Amino acid sequence: MLKGLVSLLLLALLDEGEDYGYSLVVRLRDGGLEEVAEGTVYPALARLEQGGWLSTHLVPSQRGPARKYYKITAAGRRELASQLDAWHRLAKIIDSVTEGTQQ
Repeated sequence: MLKGLVSLLLLALLDEGEDYGYSLVVRLRDGGLEEVAEGTVYPALARLEQGGWLSTHLVPSQRGPARKYYKITAAGRRELASQLDAWHRLAKIIDSVTEGTQQ
C-alpha cells in the first residue's frame, strides 16, 4: 500500500518547497514511515520527474557530489490535487465500510 502512496507524499512534501532526495527520505521517516527505503523514494522521484510533475537542478555540495534538488511544477500541483482528492474519497469509503468494526 505504501508504494502507491509514495508519489502523493513526495508531491506533498515538495509542495512545501524544493528539496533533495535523501532529505525527503529523512522527512518521510520522521513523519512516521520509518520503513521507507531510499530504493523506493529515488525511483519514485525519477517517475515524477519523467511525468513532468517535478523539475530538478544540481546544487554543488561542499562534501561529495552535487545534490539534485527537486521542485514541484504546476502540473505536479494539479497531480497532487488529483491524488489528494482520490485519497480522501478512498478514506471515506474505508471509513464507511469499517464503521462499527471492532479494533
